[in-house]
This record gives sequence, structure tokens and C-alpha cells, in this order.
Amino acid sequence: QVQLVESGGDLVQAGGSLRLSCAASGSIFSISVMGWYRQAPGKQRELVARITKGNSTNYVDSVKGRFTISRDNVKNTVYLQMNGLKPEDTAVYYCNALITQYSGGATRAYWGQGTQVTVSS
Repeated sequence: QVQLVESGGDLVQAGGSLRLSCAASGSIFSISVMGWYRQAPGKQRELVARITKGNSTNYVDSVKGRFTISRDNVKNTVYLQMNGLKPEDTAVYYCNALITQYSGGATRAYWGQGTQVTVSS
């Protein structure tokens, strides 16, 4: 069994900062890509940032220069450092990971439970 547990969501004022964490646990052989998605009320879920095993990163245009994604491959944890937060960043943030549980096994996508980020104006 694989689980992704998120933490770090909070209520902050515009211009503030938060760091989200997501730790994968259970039977894990390898993790290729890890990322963060978000979903605001009435909107579709969107990819915010992703990071590969080799630390290649991608960001949605709206967060470039403000957010930084990173990962710790020893702890199987992905982070999202969010600076200069804006009200439009308000959403539930979900972590995602592509995980292979054993050598030669299937690669599956796993999701965290979501953590609420609210930015007041």
C-alpha cells in the first residue's frame, strides 16, 4: 500500500508565504515524477508544478517566479515553497506521484488527500 500525506496548508494574507509538504510511504521501489495540482471552487484542477527524478521542473505560468518545487529522494517527499501569495492562489492543493512498487511492476499515479490554502486580500 502506498500513501501520500500532505501538510502545510493554512490561511495567510496576500504577500505571505507557505511551504507544502507531501511524503510518500509504504512499499515503494521508485518514484519518477512528483507534482502539485490545485483546484479552486468552480474551476478545473490544474497542474501547478512538477519535478522529475533528475530534478527537471515545470511550472504553470501564473506561479513562475513565486513558487519553487523540490524533492527529497531519501525521504520520498516533495515540497512546494510558495512566496508572494495572491488571492487567486486560493485552492485545495493535491500532491501527485508516479510510483512503481516493485521491480518490473506497474507504474501508477497516487494522490494526496489535499490541503487547503486560503489567501486573504
